[in-house]
Amino acid sequence: MLPMAAVARRPEGLRFVVIDASSMQAPGAKGTDHRLHISMDLVSLQFIDVLVSDVHTGETLKHFTLGPGDVALTDRGYAQAQGRSDAVKRGAALIVRLNPFSVVLCDATGQPLSLSDALKRQKTETIRTLEVVSQASDGKDEVRGWVHAYRLSTEQAGRARHKCRQRHKKSTPKAKTLYLAGWVLVLTTLAPEVLSAETIMRLYRCRWPVELAIKRWKSVLDVDALRAKARSPLAEVWLHGK
Repeated sequence: MLPMAAVARRPEGLRFVVIDASSMQAPGAKGTDHRLHISMDLVSLQFIDVLVSDVHTGETLKHFTLGPGDVALTDRGYAQAQGRSDAVKRGAALIVRLNPFSVVLCDATGQPLSLSDALKRQKTETIRTLEVVSQASDGKDEVRGWVHAYRLSTEQAGRARHKCRQRHKKSTPKAKTLYLAGWVLVLTTLAPEVLSAETIMRLYRCRWPVELAIKRWKSVLDVDALRAKARSPLAEVWLHGK
């Protein structure tokens, strides 16, 4: 999936586990009735976990069988502090797209860290690495790691900020929100000596096999064409069977 000359050799003993979820609707439904929570080995492309839940079960790393040697590779939907902390306690490593407004960040000494201030002098299309301590707003679920911050080109940043404004149709995004929309921020617990910042960022962009798998399930297997009432035993039989 990557040019071999562009990345370092994969360290022995690491299994890269890409994680995602997809929503399912029952016949006539206007919203989500079920979720599929999926994990896949990024190298072998084999599925590891498939969990069927109701709509009230959110996306969290707690759903998955992660342990020593596993590297959870996820988007920002799984960036919440409790799930990250739980995976780390079980011995797993993280490569997670960071939502800078859902966690509290400190520097390596424990002092509050402002990403917008720390990154303001960074040139476009370059990466800055910051050693950080991330935690929930109540100070719990602490995780130590590194934030690799890639500054988008002027054109890419413009498109990202346009999308940000569209998501805030009922209000005006804060200046800090618009500024950080021009960055790709990835939190990892793997030290730069294990995998470089460039390799971490390339790996994050390799999440698409699990998205393709979901598209195949829906287009070939009709997994989302439920023939049962929402939240019924038959609906779970359909989803698990497919």
